[in-house]
Amino acid sequence: MFSTKNFSPKELSALSALAIAIPVSLVIYLIQRNNMIALASLVVFYIGSYFLIRFVFESFINRKIKLIYKFIHQTKASKREETYYKYILPKKGIEEVKDEVVEWAEQQRAEIEILKNNEAYRKEFLQNLAHELKTPIFAIQGYVDTLLGGAINNQAVNTRFLKNAAKNVDRMVHLVNDLDEISTLESGKQAINKGNFIIQDLIREVFETLSIKTSSRNIKCGIKKGCEFPITVFADKEKIRQVMNNLVENGIKYGKTDGNIVASVYKTDGEHVLIEFSDDGIGIGEVHLMRIFERFYRTDKGRSRNIGGSGLGLAICKHIIEAHGQTIHVRSKPDVGTTIGFTLESKNIV
Repeated sequence: MFSTKNFSPKELSALSALAIAIPVSLVIYLIQRNNMIALASLVVFYIGSYFLIRFVFESFINRKIKLIYKFIHQTKASKREETYYKYILPKKGIEEVKDEVVEWAEQQRAEIEILKNNEAYRKEFLQNLAHELKTPIFAIQGYVDTLLGGAINNQAVNTRFLKNAAKNVDRMVHLVNDLDEISTLESGKQAINKGNFIIQDLIREVFETLSIKTSSRNIKCGIKKGCEFPITVFADKEKIRQVMNNLVENGIKYGKTDGNIVASVYKTDGEHVLIEFSDDGIGIGEVHLMRIFERFYRTDKGRSRNIGGSGLGLAICKHIIEAHGQTIHVRSKPDVGTTIGFTLESKNIV
């Protein structure tokens, strides 16, 4: 079936001019009965109609295309852009323009999708933040109201209530400090002071610092056999200490009593070192693995708020490692355990 759907403006102009010139030349032939005059009329009307129709087509189409381009860029055209619209754009074929519009539409769709995801994340973040703040605030309010209601004179409860209120104040301070640290890391304002140090020495220091907590649950900590050989990395030692502290504390919280926390260190290539911390605790379901580094994200079971913490520890770890230009990852299986690892730059050779 004949279709003009994919015709170019030139082809449509030629077809339209032919549709005009043939009937007109036939009428002239019937009136004049002269082949030469009819043929001359056909040529003249065809050429005249072709250029007129093409001019009208291109003027109309280019005006519409200019509007489309201005709409796409959503701005008042500069002199340079006006020159582009006037001299360069008309030389583009309809197919080229169509491809650009389709590409723009796809970009807009992707941006809208990102905005929707960001909006959903923002709402969830605000809900979680409100919950994290409400819990200690309501607890403090309850203790203070009880004390003001007369319990302040009861020696059996007043000191205990004040201590509990103080604990919730500390929890709020810890939460605010963590939020402030994440904001600083995200803005890139927090300096990363890199230096060379042996990673195994830092791991042992962290294990020693948390030895009271590990011994309370009879959890054994150590470096994996074969990974003891000293490896020097180039990083901010105190920031990496903070990351390790958080990972080991998580291993203590969610690991099993009489369990193990094992650190592993590997040279992946000449430029990077992989450090991993593994526990044999409750593990994390696969559905949660992609989100555990989000602020306040907790799994239904393992990352329960009842265990404590601000819910920002892993998010801070992620930001610190990314501030080093490196990556952090997690592997886990319910009732088997969790491994969280990150890469660091190997020794800086001066």
